[in-house]
Amino acid sequence: MNVVEHFFIGWCIANVSPTLTRRERGLITAAAVIPDIDGLGAMVEIPTRNTNHPFLWWTEYHHILAHNVGFAIVVTAIAFALARQRRLTAMLTAIAFHSHIAGDIIGARGPDGYQWPIPYFLPFSRYPELAWSGQWPLNGWQNFVITGVALVITFYTAWSRGYSPLELVSPNADRVFIETLRARFPRRRSVA
Repeated sequence: MNVVEHFFIGWCIANVSPTLTRRERGLITAAAVIPDIDGLGAMVEIPTRNTNHPFLWWTEYHHILAHNVGFAIVVTAIAFALARQRRLTAMLTAIAFHSHIAGDIIGARGPDGYQWPIPYFLPFSRYPELAWSGQWPLNGWQNFVITGVALVITFYTAWSRGYSPLELVSPNADRVFIETLRARFPRRRSVA
């Protein structure tokens, strides 16, 4: 799955409870995206790929450094330490993190057919590596459907609760977005 899809799935998980704070929602949402930090190696690999000394940081380390139980423990512990509702936030953080792992196992096959197996038990053991023979392509219709469903849930949550993922970067932009959304889709008034 792509990082945008992971983000919106994480946001949906972060909104399971209406009692969570903005910070807690941000921690949970970030947990669904953060495993792809090991993909940043592409920024070094791509420009050096055709040189005499390529840095294969993406090829060698993507799905290795941050797609594992060790990193999940670190991310969950950080969320626990930074949250007010520690247990709930840590639990949803762990779920969001693992939604990323599950998403990559079921829907992240590359155009060359490579499945990106995940050595989930690192740093304790390199094996077994998790993969699924039925993995659909990263650009498969299934990922588009999942993204669409996550967007519908995100828009409905924003409309009903009064905050959206924009709150994570700009409370003012979030307020404008919510006002616009509610103006476009006003609440129905009950007939008494």
